[in-house]
Amino acid sequence: MGNNLSRTVVFFLFFLFSLTVTAEDTTFTTAHFSGSGNCSMCHYGLVDTSGDNVSIVRDWGASMMANATKDPFWRAKVATELERNPHLSSIINDKCSKCHAPMANYEINKVQGGEMSLFGPDGILNPSHDFYDAGMNGVSCTVCHQIDDVNLGTLAGSSGQYSINNNKIIYGQFSDIFAQPMINNTGYMPAYSAHISDSALCASCHDLKTPYVDSVGVIIPQTEEDYFPEQMSYTEWQNSEFDDSGTNPQSCQDCHMPKTTSKVSSRPMWLDTKDGFAKHHLVGANTTMLTLLKNNATELDVISNNMDLSINRARNMLKSSVSIEIISASVNNGELEAHVKLVNNSGHKTPTAYPSRRMWLHFKVTDSNNNIVFESGKIDPDGAIAGADNDLDQSLVEQHHDVITSEDQVQIYETIMGNTDGEVTFTLLRSAQYLKDNRLTPKGFDKSNVPSDVAVIGLAFDDPDFNNGGDELSYRISGLAAGVFNVSISLNYQTISHGFLQDLYADNNQLEQVLDFKRMYNAQTLKHETIVSTETNVISDGGGTTPLEPTLNLSVSPSTIEQGSSATLSWNTTDVTTCIASGAWSADIGTSGTHEVTPEVTSTYTLSCTGDGGTITDSVTITVTPPVVNEPLPTVNFVASPSRIARGETITLNWSSTDAVDCSATDGWSGTKGSSGSQSITLYEPSTFTLTCNGKGGSVSSSIVYGARGRKWLGIK
Repeated sequence: MGNNLSRTVVFFLFFLFSLTVTAEDTTFTTAHFSGSGNCSMCHYGLVDTSGDNVSIVRDWGASMMANATKDPFWRAKVATELERNPHLSSIINDKCSKCHAPMANYEINKVQGGEMSLFGPDGILNPSHDFYDAGMNGVSCTVCHQIDDVNLGTLAGSSGQYSINNNKIIYGQFSDIFAQPMINNTGYMPAYSAHISDSALCASCHDLKTPYVDSVGVIIPQTEEDYFPEQMSYTEWQNSEFDDSGTNPQSCQDCHMPKTTSKVSSRPMWLDTKDGFAKHHLVGANTTMLTLLKNNATELDVISNNMDLSINRARNMLKSSVSIEIISASVNNGELEAHVKLVNNSGHKTPTAYPSRRMWLHFKVTDSNNNIVFESGKIDPDGAIAGADNDLDQSLVEQHHDVITSEDQVQIYETIMGNTDGEVTFTLLRSAQYLKDNRLTPKGFDKSNVPSDVAVIGLAFDDPDFNNGGDELSYRISGLAAGVFNVSISLNYQTISHGFLQDLYADNNQLEQVLDFKRMYNAQTLKHETIVSTETNVISDGGGTTPLEPTLNLSVSPSTIEQGSSATLSWNTTDVTTCIASGAWSADIGTSGTHEVTPEVTSTYTLSCTGDGGTITDSVTITVTPPVVNEPLPTVNFVASPSRIARGETITLNWSSTDAVDCSATDGWSGTKGSSGSQSITLYEPSTFTLTCNGKGGSVSSSIVYGARGRKWLGIK
C-alpha cells in the first residue's frame, strides 16, 4: 500500500511539469536508474532564501540535458550518419547514445551485453521498447549523481566512458545530510563526494572524441587518442585562467549551476537550508533548440511547462559570453578605418561544443539618410551569411580575417571539419581534422602552448591579435563621401550553420528524422541570436577630389490606403541638381518636397535625381484596398468549475465564443484553442487563466483567477 501511495504522489507531481498527455513515464525504474518523476517527490517545491523557486526537477526538466534524446536536430544528424555508414551502425548508435540516452545505453550495453539501437522497431525511441522511458528521460538525475570518481577528467573517463556505481549511491555536494528518507522512498543511499562539484565530472560527455573513416568507410585511427575531437569544452577550460590551478579558478558548475541558499529537499519539512546549494539550471546558449522543443512539445513529448525559463537563462548567458568594443573609428581622405576588439567572457572557447555552431560579425556603415554604404555579415532569410564562402559553396572555407576591406569578407568564428582527403565535410564520421578553428579562446589560453585537440587552426594562429581570450581586427572602407556616417557592429550566433543544414538536407534526403526536423525548423522564426552590439559616428572629409554621390530618400505615408483616400509622398536629397518623376506620377518635382496623391489602384511612384556624382533612383508603392467593412467584435463566455477545490484537485475550464476565428490561452495555461471547448487542469497553487478570442472585428479577453483560501483551499475570486 505504501508503494501505491508513493506512486500516486509522484503521479500528481508529474503533472506539475505537464498538462498534456504524454507517452513518457518518468516514474520508471531499471536495475541502476530511477526516473526524474521519482526524484520530484522530495526535490520539488524548493524556495531559496531570496524567494526564488529552485526546485531541482523543475529547473532540470527545462534543460537540454533533460531533453537530450528529444532533440530533433540530434535525431536527424544521427539518422544521416547511419545512412552514410550503415556498416558502422553499432558504433554510431553506441557513441551517440552514451551521452544523449545514457540510462538506456548503460542498461543495454553494460548490463545486458546487448547492442544499442535508436531507430526502428527495435530502437529505444520506439514507445514499446523496454527502455523507452529510460531513453526519453535524457541525462537524468540518477545518471550524473551515480557517476563514480573514476578516471574523471582523463581520456579514459571522457567520451561517455563514465563509471556508474553498483551500490545505488547518490553522490551529492553536502556531507551533513539526513539519508533515511531517500533510502526508504527510493532505495538509493545519498552520500557526500567532492567530485560531484568538480569540472572533471562534466568532462564525461563534454570532452568527446569520435572515430573517423576514409572515403571507403574504413576506420582509420587505431587508438582513442587519435580520434577526432568533436567537442573539448573541458580541455578548453583546463587551458584557461578558470582552471582549478589558474589565476581565476571557477568550475563549470559555478557558471552553469549558480549557487544559492536553500533546502535540498522538501521532505522532511524540518530540514535546514544549505549554503552553496547548486541550482540545476544546467544552462547553455542553445535558445534555438530550446524554442523548437517548446514549439513542438506535444510531438516531441516534452513534458516541462517551464521551457521559457531555460530559454531566457540561455539568452542571458549568451549575451554575457562576449563583449565587443569599437576601439577607434576615423576617416582620412575618404577612407574609414574602424578597429574592433572582442573579449571572451566564458570559461571555454566561444562558441564551444558541437561543430555546427558559429558566431560572426555584422559590420555596417550608413550615411545620414540611413542608406547602407558598406555591409559585411548580413544574414539572409534562409540563415546564410551574405558573402560567406562556405555558405555560397560548402566545399570552401571562409578564412579568418585580420583586416576586412570588402563586403564579401566576413569574420566568422567557427570550426570547419575536414575529411581524410583534406576536403570540407559535415559528416561526423568522416571528420578527421579541423580545417579551421578560430573560435574565441578563453582568457589565459595561450594558442602556442595547448594540446592539439584544442589548437587554433588556420590563419587565426598567425594573427598576433588573436589569443588569450580575445581578437582584434580592422575594417577599412574607401570612397566615403563627405558627411556623417554611422558605424555599427554586432556579434551574432547560430546553433546550426547554413552549411550543416544544407548537408543535412542533401541528396533529397527523405529520412523521417530529417523531414521532421526540417519541418519544425522551417516553421520557426528564431534561427539566430544577437549576442552584443555597439555603434559610433564618424565624420568623413569625402577625400577632397571625387564628386559626392547623390543621395535620395523617397517615402510615403501611409503606404496602404482605402480606396478613395489619399497618401503623401515625401522626398529629400543631397548633392542633387534635378529630379524627374515617373511611374504613377508626373508632377512638377523639385529636389525636395511633398506631394499628395489619391490612387484608385495599387500604384508605384518612382523618382530619379541627378547630381555631379551620378544619378540615383528610388521607388515607393501605395497599396490600395477596398473600403473596410466593419466586423462585429467577438464575444467570449469563459467559466470554470467547481468554484472551490483543495490543492491537487482538478478544475474544468469551459468556453464558447461568437464571431471568433480562434482563441489562445495565456498565464496559467498556454497554446492555441478552438473557438469553444473545455480543458481540465490540476491545481497546486493560486493561478490565473486568461483566454483571448480573435475575430475579424478584434480581440476579446476573459480571465479566471483561483486564489488562495486558507492553507488547503483554492477558490474563484
